[in-house]
Amino acid sequence: MASTNDHGTPDPQVTPRSAGHRRYSAAYKARILAEYEGLDKQAKGALLRREGLYSSLITTWRQQRDKGAEAALAAPAGRPKADPRDKEIARLEAENAKLQAELGKARTVIEVQSKLSALLQGRVVKR
Repeated sequence: MASTNDHGTPDPQVTPRSAGHRRYSAAYKARILAEYEGLDKQAKGALLRREGLYSSLITTWRQQRDKGAEAALAAPAGRPKADPRDKEIARLEAENAKLQAELGKARTVIEVQSKLSALLQGRVVKR
């Protein structure tokens, strides 16, 4: 409850809070900012007193909101660009697979040639 002075009018002072920093959720900040921005000067002061806030917090929260919105709007649309290293790795893996296949073929040819050579040498010796 708001305290009153001897004349029955509300006390304009902010009620003291416990020591330490208060933490505010993003939802709370957004709600207070939306409410604050729709009020006239007198009602803004009443809101700040009711919530135990200072106008400097409202200014800071506005800046945070605007900076976040600006950052979100500045972010490029679509997927993030691929890392050039990933492209190079994919190219090297494809090249490696191709060379492995060629090596397999070369080994098969060498094996066939050695068997053929052994066969031909065996015929020459038997003759």
